[in-house]
Amino acid sequence: MTTRSCTTEVILASASPRRHRLLEEMLNWSIKVMPVSIEEHLLPKEAPTESAKRLALLKASAIAVRFPECLVIGADTLVVVDKTVLGKPHDRHEALQMLKKLNGKKHLVVTGVAICRGDEIASDVEVTEVEFRNTSEEALVRYAELGEGDDKAGAYAIQGKGALLVRSIKGCYYNVVGMPLYLLSVLLEQFDIPLTCQWRCERDEVAL
Repeated sequence: MTTRSCTTEVILASASPRRHRLLEEMLNWSIKVMPVSIEEHLLPKEAPTESAKRLALLKASAIAVRFPECLVIGADTLVVVDKTVLGKPHDRHEALQMLKKLNGKKHLVVTGVAICRGDEIASDVEVTEVEFRNTSEEALVRYAELGEGDDKAGAYAIQGKGALLVRSIKGCYYNVVGMPLYLLSVLLEQFDIPLTCQWRCERDEVAL
C-alpha cells in the first residue's frame, strides 16, 4: 500500500470551537474551518447512531463537493436519555429542561464522524455513557444561566464547569467533548494516513 503525503489539506465542516481546538491545539494540525448549514432534523424511526452518522456525512459531503482534493471532516453529536434524543437547546429555558432530564441519570453521548475526499468516504459513530450527579434544581438553574451549554447537545460542557455535573463516564471522553479522537484516527487510516503521519504534523509546515 502506498502511503499518501502528510501534506493533505484538512477542512473541518463545523463551527464548533471545541472540535477546532481539539484538532489544532491538542494535535497541532493546521485546519481550515468551513461551517456548513444543514437541516439537523431526525428522520422517523431513525436510530440516534444512524442520525448522528447521517448528519456528519451531510456536513462533510457538502464541503467536499467544492474541495475534492481536501480531506473534509464532519461531525454531529446527540444526547440520548430515556429514549429521548436531545440536541442543542434553543434557549435557556429549554437548556434547563434538558438538564432536569439528565439529572441523576445515565445517558448516552452519540457522535457521528465522517471524512470525505472526492468520492472517498469513511464514517462511523462513537457512543459514550455518562452519568450525571443528582443535584438540586437551584444548581441546575444556576448552570443553565451560565450559558456554557447554549450551543451544546444536552446543554452541558464536560470540558468546562459542567464537569462538576458528571459523576462518571464509560467510554471516550473526547466523544463527550464533541470529537472522538480515536475514531477519527482510525478513519484517517482508511485514507492511507497512518498514525505515525498523524503524529508528525507541524503547524505552518504541513496540514496533515
